[in-house]
Amino acid sequence: MKKNRWVLRAIVLVLLSVLLNATVTVAGAAAGDSDDPLVTLSYLNDTFLGDILEQVDQKIAARNSQIVQQLGGQTVGTGTSTAVTFTVVTLSNGQVLTGDVGCEVMLRVGSATCVSPSTPGLIDETTAGTLNNGGSLVQNHLYMMTIEGRGVQATAATTKLLVRGSYSIA
Repeated sequence: MKKNRWVLRAIVLVLLSVLLNATVTVAGAAAGDSDDPLVTLSYLNDTFLGDILEQVDQKIAARNSQIVQQLGGQTVGTGTSTAVTFTVVTLSNGQVLTGDVGCEVMLRVGSATCVSPSTPGLIDETTAGTLNNGGSLVQNHLYMMTIEGRGVQATAATTKLLVRGSYSIA
């Protein structure tokens, strides 16, 4: 009779093992589907985060190009404009470009002089000096308007400047 108990115990133990194995197998097969949305850290780091960052980069690039289109234009003739990046501005003899505080200009072609009601006129960022009213701009030097009402007057038939910042041409 004792031998039958051991056989019965062994059969019950085998049946429990098979049942437990089947339960674990079924549970493992269903992991990660729509009924059990298991998300791993590697999925978040490798797939999901990359997709999100790519979408953010696309939206930032689209917004930046929209802002550049709105602000980066050049005014022909008279008017006011703002250049986010350096913009080529062409002036005729006698035309005056007046910049807001922080506007930067660089003389590329022709000649121009500083227009300023008081001292200092323009700050020469290249030499860390100043340029007063009537002083000639040096080609390829970067100048900044640090006070309202400062500007540059073209003294050649065609004067080309690189300009960054808010300015008006009269």
